Amino acid sequence: MSSAPPYAKELRIAQLAVQRAAILTKSVFNTTSKGTLSKSDHSPVTVGDFGAQALIISALKYNFAQDEIVAEEEAEELRTNTDLRGKIWGYVKDTKLDGEGEKELGGAIESAESMLDIIDLGASQGGSKGRIWAIDPIDGTKGFLRGGQYAVCLALIVDGKVKVGVLGCPNLPVDDSARIENSMGKDQQDSEGKGVLISAVEGQGATGRALSASTGGKDDGRSISMKPLEDITKASFCESVEAAHSNQSLQAEIAKKLGIVAESVRMDSQAKYASIARGAGDIYLRLQVKRGYEEKIWDHAAGVVIVREAGGLVTDSEGKELDFGRGRTLRGNSGIVAAPKGVHGRILDVVKEVSAGVKL
Repeated sequence: MSSAPPYAKELRIAQLAVQRAAILTKSVFNTTSKGTLSKSDHSPVTVGDFGAQALIISALKYNFAQDEIVAEEEAEELRTNTDLRGKIWGYVKDTKLDGEGEKELGGAIESAESMLDIIDLGASQGGSKGRIWAIDPIDGTKGFLRGGQYAVCLALIVDGKVKVGVLGCPNLPVDDSARIENSMGKDQQDSEGKGVLISAVEGQGATGRALSASTGGKDDGRSISMKPLEDITKASFCESVEAAHSNQSLQAEIAKKLGIVAESVRMDSQAKYASIARGAGDIYLRLQVKRGYEEKIWDHAAGVVIVREAGGLVTDSEGKELDFGRGRTLRGNSGIVAAPKGVHGRILDVVKEVSAGVKL
């Protein structure tokens, strides 16, 4: 009897956990009141962020009790904000997968109070040793609020290396051949034909399938890969919507020097990683706006392993591998350059050339 491939259970649980969390985020997405708070860094957090994090951590602790978890949100304000806590609990207690999937995840959370404790289990400081899950329950919260792209993100990091990555992107087309365009960044409807689950395990390739929000059935998905980029001038490159997240003017100069004629596609979240991994786009640039900024590991871990397994290369703007073993941030890296392996070196050369004369 052949044994299961490495990380088979971790992949299965991660896919189910993201799928279940996406049911909740889709429910919140389709309401007018998303229960928004503003965090200390002025970034928004919603009912969906808290609820999705609770559901994912609950599943991970049921299946991998000893693993550490690095997650974006904390429940401190919810302990006194009873109205918001009640809204979140309403979504969490009613969100379930059909079939055997729910049992595999450990079933329902017992109470609103235990929900808060579960949310706060994501406070690990990370590091280079052991098994650590990185969670961004809603990556691209501003996109989520404006009706654009967002992603439910989950990755397993083992001894500082990303081994498993899963992205649930409810507003991306299921069709891999649908090229990215700027209309995807706003006024989206998570309707029929939308919603994709992109996954990868190191050394096993990347897959995609429809994000069927009401089923926990088994589906190995279809193999995905980056589109061969024979003529870089015809490339489609994507970047963040928010100017505070990446240096859009510098990236425009790089695209011009590469001869890329198409306008950049701006979208929120790791939906950008998912898009280039399956050939819907080609290049993702995220260059520093200010010196010393440290990217969060939950914003990149899943996307990086997915792009790599789809035939791409992801480095920082100096060509260094992203180091996920330094804690909760990529403190040893600056910027992100993701592209097919065959052209990554050329793009990186231009990034270095154009960046050389820029002072942050």
